[in-house]
Amino acid sequence: MEYEDKAKFAADRLLGYTKDPSGWKVCKKSNDVVVSWRPSVEYPGNVYKGEAVVNGGLLKVWECLKPIPNGLRVKWDSNVKKFELLEQITEDVSVCRTVTPSAAMGIISPRDFVDVIVVKKYEDGTISSNATNMLHSSCPPQPGFVRGFNHPCGCVCIPVPGEPNRTQVFTVFQTDLGGLLPRSVVESFFPSSMTEFYSNLTKAVKSLKGF
Repeated sequence: MEYEDKAKFAADRLLGYTKDPSGWKVCKKSNDVVVSWRPSVEYPGNVYKGEAVVNGGLLKVWECLKPIPNGLRVKWDSNVKKFELLEQITEDVSVCRTVTPSAAMGIISPRDFVDVIVVKKYEDGTISSNATNMLHSSCPPQPGFVRGFNHPCGCVCIPVPGEPNRTQVFTVFQTDLGGLLPRSVVESFFPSSMTEFYSNLTKAVKSLKGF
């Protein structure tokens, strides 16, 4: 139950971030993407929230985002190099390892993250992927990677009323990258990488056939 309890906590937190408008400060706007931040209550850093409406039906957008091994996300998301399933807990809850490449011109070295992830589906059609850090005996820290820690984070896909070919996508990043990174590097990395995320997601959705 520990895995499921942590996953539920992450999902509740994520939904709260998308619905609570207080305290957010806009740090980057690019085209139709807005990235905001506020201090995290989970760790001594910030929580970042991205928001945009993506051209594509909800199921098509979700196909690009869903957290599965050999899924589409490793193909289009430049910040996800590898995504591995460590343990399937229930149909909707899993423990996974994500590997990220070096970033910020090499200042941020490759990282890996171990998270419990839950997929939630809501009555209004909303689908979300929710994650938070978790220890797992099969995956201790690996040589060549700095172990980072995700606090409640993920993606929320919400149908746009009356517009079946458009989807509102919220993303929340709340990541302790580990290592001894200057705060200024972290604070500049997330807003720019999140706008790039939306740009790459939009291209991936546009190129996806069969939906």
